[in-house]
Amino acid sequence: MRTARTARTASSARPAGSAVRGLPALLATAALLAVAVPGAAAAPETATDATPVAATADQLAASWTGPLSTRGRYVVDADGNRFKLKSGNWAGAQGTWEGSGDVNDPANHQADQKSNNIPLGLDRKPIAQILADFHALGLNSIRLPFANALVHDTTVVPDAAVAANPQLKGKTPLQVLDAVIQALTDDGFAVILNNHTTSYRFCCGLDGNERWNSGQSTRQWIDDWVFLAKRYRDNKRVVGADLRNEVRRDTWNDANWGWGNDYDLNKALEQAGNEILQAAPDMLIIMEGINWQGIPTDLTPHSRPTLTPVATLSNTLIRSDKLVYSAHFYAYTGPNHTGATGTGETSDPRYQDLTPEELIKVVDDQALFVTRSGQHFTAPVWISEFGASGRGEPNALERDWFRRFTDIMVNNDTDFAVWPLVGWTDATGKPQDNWAMVNYGTDGTRLGLMDSGDWRATDWYKLVGAPARTGQIAPTPRWNMLNLDYGDYNVSTTMLAKADWSPGNRKGNCPDTQRLVGLGRSDSRGLCTDAGQPAKGTGAWTTVTDERYVTGGDWASGYNKLQCPDRTFAVGYSVNSNSMAALLCAPAAAALPTNGRVLWFDHGDNRPATGGSNASDWAPGYYKGQCADGEYLAGVAYTWKWSHYGVPDALLCRPLA
Repeated sequence: MRTARTARTASSARPAGSAVRGLPALLATAALLAVAVPGAAAAPETATDATPVAATADQLAASWTGPLSTRGRYVVDADGNRFKLKSGNWAGAQGTWEGSGDVNDPANHQADQKSNNIPLGLDRKPIAQILADFHALGLNSIRLPFANALVHDTTVVPDAAVAANPQLKGKTPLQVLDAVIQALTDDGFAVILNNHTTSYRFCCGLDGNERWNSGQSTRQWIDDWVFLAKRYRDNKRVVGADLRNEVRRDTWNDANWGWGNDYDLNKALEQAGNEILQAAPDMLIIMEGINWQGIPTDLTPHSRPTLTPVATLSNTLIRSDKLVYSAHFYAYTGPNHTGATGTGETSDPRYQDLTPEELIKVVDDQALFVTRSGQHFTAPVWISEFGASGRGEPNALERDWFRRFTDIMVNNDTDFAVWPLVGWTDATGKPQDNWAMVNYGTDGTRLGLMDSGDWRATDWYKLVGAPARTGQIAPTPRWNMLNLDYGDYNVSTTMLAKADWSPGNRKGNCPDTQRLVGLGRSDSRGLCTDAGQPAKGTGAWTTVTDERYVTGGDWASGYNKLQCPDRTFAVGYSVNSNSMAALLCAPAAAALPTNGRVLWFDHGDNRPATGGSNASDWAPGYYKGQCADGEYLAGVAYTWKWSHYGVPDALLCRPLA
């Protein structure tokens, strides 16, 4: 959602908001400040060479099969075919009230558009015709923002809010959302739910929606997600849970990535994602990085981390084929710029100020690096919000940025979702939100990007019609981190259903489709993979706490050893402080080789030269030991001598075949 509040005119509406794309300045008083979209005006032009890329409802429905999952950097459908997310944000159910004045006065709502907490436009156009316009834009998927308040709201929406759709009269906001989702999926669209806000207040800065646990507990937030996941799990075209929109600083605290406390977004996203997958295993889990940290003045630290922290601390789910990362980019914000003007503005460049080379590098550093193959962080990246004002008085810098940014997405074959899809026109026929892709008058008259006068058309149709990877995507090996920094890290469905296998110790268990392949020294992190994964047998899993299973001679003389029984392989480990406590071993369906090699890493990294997530650091600042892709981890050696404190010093790596 876009931040900013500009003049109340039909041709230059307040940009729609998101939770911080332009985080208001948090000065010493942490005051909520206005954000405006700056830039020189340029004359609008009509695109004459844009060709719509559209599919009918029947064609779209026949083109893919739900549910969706991932293979490497790509989203794929149930048949393994690439499903590129060409999406738009249908806003409204997240609320539109801006937090002051009479909530019933449209003048106190975003762009003077009072949504009544349901998707915009249902008062002005039959839903079938709205969806026809979405098809005309070339979309195949819809991001549906919602507020947690909607889940609990039993108020019936006013009849006027659904005047063009009388079948929705008498329904609550959640029941209207049900009907919208059913209509979308019946028309062939994939639907991704997005937890945009906690309350119906919109938006931004210090509005009570800063974090997933602002105005509610983490437990309530997760419970709401599980409720929705169960509600829609039988509809295989409801494909994803976009866990939280634009997490940012509140008055006193920054969100963080990996500190293990109540403000740890990395931890919260994983907890929510895994509980959703236990309730609805088919859902994609979509994680957005931190949108803003710090107080934006030239004298205080501040930045927009986005996905950069994922490079050294990525996420692991119980289903490793369900993770998608997302990021937002707008011209008037920047890697260290909130988007504010006047008070709260810093001297940092906005994205629109960057040179073409700088913009390419920043977008890669903040998001697209995640799509690099074969790393612990490898996943699809969905630019789930971007956009520009298409009518009124265009900003020349914004127009240039929009062209360059869409070029970046074309060149990288990137999944995307434009913000927003639907807005209103006023009594004179001018858009109230000039960022909307389609605007409707009170009589249903349409003014959309597909109509003349919207300069974005050329770049939009370039984007939706760009050459892209299609067809079958072959499965590729995965690597995923285990992070025992602050507690247990159990992403094994098998072990989640069992009692504590190493009481009193911190434990890490790989997803059931993977095995343990690497350990960090002194930091308790681990690495899992499914490269060449042997099939698991049906026998009991073994917890190893001593040397009773050591066979084939003393492979680490003078060291303590934890070794899996023959015909088993390591899938988990536990530590006390950072000292080895136990090894968890799963049975293989067939015999495994018992010859092998000892891999020492007590004096430096010892990782494969190729494959094996070798171009990314999963335990930064610590030595790491990692078996090769064609090996399984059969044992760990450690010692309390020489001030080694029982941390892992060597791995026993054995060939898979």
